[in-house]
Amino acid sequence: MPKGSLNHPEVAPAEQATPERQYIGKPSIQYRSEQHSVGIRTITPFKGMFAVVDQLLKELRSWIKVQAATPTGPFFLRLHVIDMDGPMDIEVGCLVPEPHPGDERVRPGTFPAGRYASLRYSRYALRANRALLDWGKQEGLTWDRWDAPEGDRFGCRYEAYLTDYRLEPRKSVWEVELAIKLSDDLPQDSPTASAESID
Repeated sequence: MPKGSLNHPEVAPAEQATPERQYIGKPSIQYRSEQHSVGIRTITPFKGMFAVVDQLLKELRSWIKVQAATPTGPFFLRLHVIDMDGPMDIEVGCLVPEPHPGDERVRPGTFPAGRYASLRYSRYALRANRALLDWGKQEGLTWDRWDAPEGDRFGCRYEAYLTDYRLEPRKSVWEVELAIKLSDDLPQDSPTASAESID
């Protein structure tokens, strides 16, 4: 696994992802530049979604080996549309250093530039998502999201798997970064106006 970007530090080594480190970290805001990606996008019910994610991760890893592609960061789960009671529009992918044509199955994409609110966690996925959403509400942040017939559509919301799966196969102890893009229509006195810039 390369040490690349997602505009955050390198992949966490397996020895850092232990049961003792099951936690929800402190939220923060960063500006991130646009990044290219490839991924497999699908529609699946929330129930059973993570079994689908596991299958797609295996498929994408095999595809990368065949293509001799070079990821620039960890694998991710991107949530395009969320409907906890219905279909979820998701993508399993990885970042690449430059635009990649992909194929009929693995499609090219981008992570848009902008300000992102994020935190890191281990194990507690639902609690971590709630913690970040609640923190954003307390800070008066506006997410890059809108109502769609299918559910809540996001400009960019993802979870990046920072732990190297080759060294630590147990997902329950992986370190994960959760990030949600903020709206570009922000007032000058918004808390994000002084956000840290990550190039």
